[in-house]
Amino acid sequence: MRYVAEGRLENTSSAFSDHIDRCLGCRACEQVCPAGVEYGSLLEVSRAELLQAQPKNDFSNRLLRLVLRHLWLSPTRLRMFFGASRLFRDLGLANLLLKSGLVKLISLQAQFGLTLLESSRASLSPSNQVVATTGIKTEQPPESVLLFSGCVGEGLFARVNRATTRVLRANGFLVETPADQVCCGALHAHAGDLDGAKKLARQNIKAFEQGGPIITNAGGCGAMLVSYAHLFANDDELVIAATEFTSRVRDVSQQLQTCSIRVGDEVRDERVTYDASCHLMYGQKASEASLKMLQSIPGLNFINLEGADRCCGGAGIYNLLQPELSSQVLDEKISNIRNTKAEVLATGNPGCQMQIGAGACQAGLNFRVCHPIELVDESYAKAGFYSEDKDR
Repeated sequence: MRYVAEGRLENTSSAFSDHIDRCLGCRACEQVCPAGVEYGSLLEVSRAELLQAQPKNDFSNRLLRLVLRHLWLSPTRLRMFFGASRLFRDLGLANLLLKSGLVKLISLQAQFGLTLLESSRASLSPSNQVVATTGIKTEQPPESVLLFSGCVGEGLFARVNRATTRVLRANGFLVETPADQVCCGALHAHAGDLDGAKKLARQNIKAFEQGGPIITNAGGCGAMLVSYAHLFANDDELVIAATEFTSRVRDVSQQLQTCSIRVGDEVRDERVTYDASCHLMYGQKASEASLKMLQSIPGLNFINLEGADRCCGGAGIYNLLQPELSSQVLDEKISNIRNTKAEVLATGNPGCQMQIGAGACQAGLNFRVCHPIELVDESYAKAGFYSEDKDR
């Protein structure tokens, strides 16, 4: 990186591109660096160099640019894309293609992509027949929070957003979801399209300019949102607003630590284990809060997971761009989960949920993958903290 920045190495050099392309971007190195180097930010700048250096006629490069600039930057097109993806998944077409073996003839990456989509299905019975009551009574007025729903989060994991809203309301918070919010920009930043990331960040800063804490339930989104101050560090017009925005971002587990979290009922006898999302752990520094939220469920049959602090190999779209390396990392994760004999795996990021779910499918394992908040939501529903929705 330094040699390229100083002009001593071409940004087209394989020594540079191979190293940058193969890095997971998990940011674990930041925790052990004695100099405190923020490697994640340097990696994004380096990938911006690579994006510019790659030939414009390269198919994969053109496809990536097309998706990032003409799909992900358009909320309307993105909603249509995820709507079609959900329909394809829910009608069983993805599963049908996987079982037929036809997609494997196209490419292994296409096969794994469909497996990722299929693994985004709900693994627990969602509490979609209930709505949160007014929650606990407090002497102080209830605190208002703003939910960042996310593009993949709302597109494929809307159930997690609904569970997050119910749990927060049951703990006395008023939850609003700004309508003008867009994608956090993480995919753009990780791919080196910093202009695209900034465009999305500007809109989010504006959408969330009024209100209290900004709540996320996705480690990847949270890590990106807390980096907005750095993203606009050299922008005199936005640096103050971006810094203020960053200071308000909290994972849902961090927000629940600000109150005396309500204790629900026991949920299940199944063995439950927890895998830490890299970006939740190293970017948002909220992995312990997420684990404590999970362990607040009474009687939980919890099993520690060896290597829970190591990447699952998902890393945005790394699993599609570097399938062989991603598979090696995933194999180690699946092996560790198998050793726990867990029946439920909880993790706080949709990308990790899909990656580990796909790995379980390929390995022939039948453990279920969910978000920790889904188990808390199930505990609350069983405890009677919710009321029936008469309109459903």
